[in-house]
Amino acid sequence: MTELIDRWRSAARDAGAPDSPALAGAGEELLARWREPQRRYHTVRHLTAVLDVVDAYAELADRPDLVRLAAWCHDAVYDPRATGEANERDSAALAGALLAGLRLPAAAVAEVRRLVLLTAGHATAAGDRDGGLLCDADLAVLAAPPAEYDAYAAAIRGEYAHVPEPDFRAARARVLDALLALPALYRLPPLAARWTDRARANLTRELTALR
Repeated sequence: MTELIDRWRSAARDAGAPDSPALAGAGEELLARWREPQRRYHTVRHLTAVLDVVDAYAELADRPDLVRLAAWCHDAVYDPRATGEANERDSAALAGALLAGLRLPAAAVAEVRRLVLLTAGHATAAGDRDGGLLCDADLAVLAAPPAEYDAYAAAIRGEYAHVPEPDFRAARARVLDALLALPALYRLPPLAARWTDRARANLTRELTALR
């Protein structure tokens, strides 16, 4: 986990936070959240996967440092029993408090909060390169090979083990329908070209099985 903490500290410093022992402490606090027992998919593995995509396509963003910080914070609060967009709102609030405490510039804090909130519906405005990269990285799993996608879907079901099967199927189908109804699953052209067809095939396959 030392490598991950180093990546966190580097992103925070690049975004304007002064270097201090508090940076590592904040990273450890976030990692502790990503390790919570209710998580099956939204784990450190997911965090790492999102960061890897952001790093691989950083040149597509205007402020990749802020996209990285938003990636760290975007599922920092994750309660499968929460309703609506509560997790995203709470994650954005946590990001604001945490980053302000690290003395990140106020404009950078506000931008990270905005980016985190975008992950609620994954809808971004035209020209929002930073929001596009974060949302595309968050949804990269949808374009995974079928076996990996199926493992992701099973992990999501595990997070909602408390929900009866008929209710889960209906709710999950609504989520998949909403994703398929997005004007574009992926917003940044290189990622859209690589991932869209495979993601739509996976989503359609799972939707058919649910129904």
